[in-house]
Amino acid sequence: MSKHYGDKGLKSKVDYPDIMTINQVAEYFQISEVTTYKLVQEGSIPAFKIGRHWRVKRDDLDEFIERLKRGERI
Repeated sequence: MSKHYGDKGLKSKVDYPDIMTINQVAEYFQISEVTTYKLVQEGSIPAFKIGRHWRVKRDDLDEFIERLKRGERI
């Protein structure tokens, strides 16, 4: 069962799998799937493909957040 914050239904970090889909990444960052695809396709967010489907490691997302916090441009 997922843990949710307040009434918004936001999940905790531990509720996300180690390897996420584009949809899950978009939810994790609270951005659109279109924006997520763009960031992945341009290489800003490290990702890999399995067949035609993009996957992203949660650890890579956390490093991406740290880069943003350090002021690096995406």
